[in-house]
Amino acid sequence: MKMNNNPIQWYPGHMAKTKRLIKENIDKVDIIYEAIDARIPLSSKIKDKDIESLINRKPRILIMTKSDLCDLSKTNLWSRYYENKGYKVVLVDLINNKGVSKILDVTNLLLKDIDEKREAKGLNKRRYRALIIGIPNVGKSTLINRLVGKKAAVTGNKPGVTKSLSWIKINNNVDLLDSPGILWPKLENEEESYNLASFSAIKEEILPKGKVACYILDTMHKKYKDNLKERYGIDEFDIDDVIPTYDIIGKKRGCLISGGEVDYDKVSSLIINDLKEGRLGKVTFDEVK
Repeated sequence: MKMNNNPIQWYPGHMAKTKRLIKENIDKVDIIYEAIDARIPLSSKIKDKDIESLINRKPRILIMTKSDLCDLSKTNLWSRYYENKGYKVVLVDLINNKGVSKILDVTNLLLKDIDEKREAKGLNKRRYRALIIGIPNVGKSTLINRLVGKKAAVTGNKPGVTKSLSWIKINNNVDLLDSPGILWPKLENEEESYNLASFSAIKEEILPKGKVACYILDTMHKKYKDNLKERYGIDEFDIDDVIPTYDIIGKKRGCLISGGEVDYDKVSSLIINDLKEGRLGKVTFDEVK
């Protein structure tokens, strides 16, 4: 798929507000939990320079969510990539609640010096304060609910569910400051932009749904050809002539209108939802260069 490398404008007002609130509260927190999608470990990593300059002052755990939906062999390469850059990385499966307790174990490890300094001064241990950040729809709210052990945050499968900062008690040792999803003012890299759109990190209006669906098919054909064969019964895909493929998918999956014609808009929605919900298999779109 040809990319034109023109920056995609995307900056809702609440995200500017979020940056301001994070700046105002950063000195109140001890550690950063940064959530990224294990299927797009590079594209979903925060790239806002202002945010980076703030959170770089704090210990950080990079939490790879949705590990149950990723191509683990590729995502593990990203784990090592980030660990080599000094991050503490934790993979979590939010559906089966795997890996979540490790976040708290790593928190205790990274922040033990706070306890030691307070003990040296004759002060009692205090609760740790963490700030959780991440792009929209990366699973932050579900992650919080897993950490708490009950429903503490509103969840949704669309970007922009959380609207403001709020404190949540995780357990007797940790308080968590939740924040709305963050994206940067311009999406400079078009491939990463399409990755974000493919996994619903940006709203459907930002990029045409048909182009996003074709990007998914093209990427799957290049990287996970067998998955396309299994789900849709297609062997080949030509980005310059998508109609034959759409016809096959539409007829196989029942995306039809009156007269038995294929509803191409419905096919596009089907492809996007199939990817998002894991029906195209376990995939990781970003590649470690």
